[in-house]
Amino acid sequence: MPPLPIVHHPDYQAPLHDGHTFPMSKYGYLRETLTARGLTGPETWLTPAPATEATVARAHAPDYVARVFDGTLTREEVRRIGYPHTPRVTRRSRLASAGTLIAARFALEAGIACNTAGGSHHARYEHGAGFCVFNDVAVAIRALQRAGGMGPVAVIDCDVHQGDGTAAIFRGDPSVFTASLHAGANYPFEKEESDLDIALPDGCGDADYLAALRGMLERLEREGPFSLGFYNAGVDVHADDRLGRLALTDEGIRSRDRTVLAWARARGMPLACVLGGGYDRDRARLAGRHAILFEEAQAALG
Repeated sequence: MPPLPIVHHPDYQAPLHDGHTFPMSKYGYLRETLTARGLTGPETWLTPAPATEATVARAHAPDYVARVFDGTLTREEVRRIGYPHTPRVTRRSRLASAGTLIAARFALEAGIACNTAGGSHHARYEHGAGFCVFNDVAVAIRALQRAGGMGPVAVIDCDVHQGDGTAAIFRGDPSVFTASLHAGANYPFEKEESDLDIALPDGCGDADYLAALRGMLERLEREGPFSLGFYNAGVDVHADDRLGRLALTDEGIRSRDRTVLAWARARGMPLACVLGGGYDRDRARLAGRHAILFEEAQAALG
């Protein structure tokens, strides 16, 4: 069985103040969980270098990118993002964007690859938002397109929150099809229009969720074929997640990931997977949910 390409950097974890809503320590717990489960180890990580300003600015407004890099964001911009504007947070955002680009490149070779960060889908062209400084998927797509030879791309966003920033960046762009399966009443409260949006009611459980997912994939089938897919596998769809409003179980998340991965493999579509959201206060339990993606991706490569 070929090993699953996994992109990771220890600086995906940046210091935040005690009690911050975002569970930054989950990246360290995930690293330990993946190692303990035999999916990877220190000698097999694919480690990114921080994305350059020019690379990020192909997906975002150059003046916004410059302010992030220079440390000169306005108070309102910092408030909208929800992170402190520090060099470590900026480095983390650059690394995560580069990590998703590396995962995409390895997916094109191996069929599937995963980044242990990414999924920052609220960041728009002009600004960041919702714990998202840069939209790593958009950065990766624009970099690959600039390199040439890239056909249509699909973004399959299954985070509990709508991928509004991704939808806004690629609005009217026929080269990228954005699909978002999310909780309709959750953040962002003013939604963007993806190419395909499926809004689910509060409390939606495994069976109804998986039926909606199959419907989304059927629509993607009609829109394809795609040369590459990006899969946002947020686990904030779980019933115990404190920022979600859905009711999936661990097994429901596993079935979701298995369904998306099998669909992509059956169609020969390379798939770059990103971590997405997850906000359980129990970091070890949260890391275990995120690890499901990597287990299923490794199995799909077999």
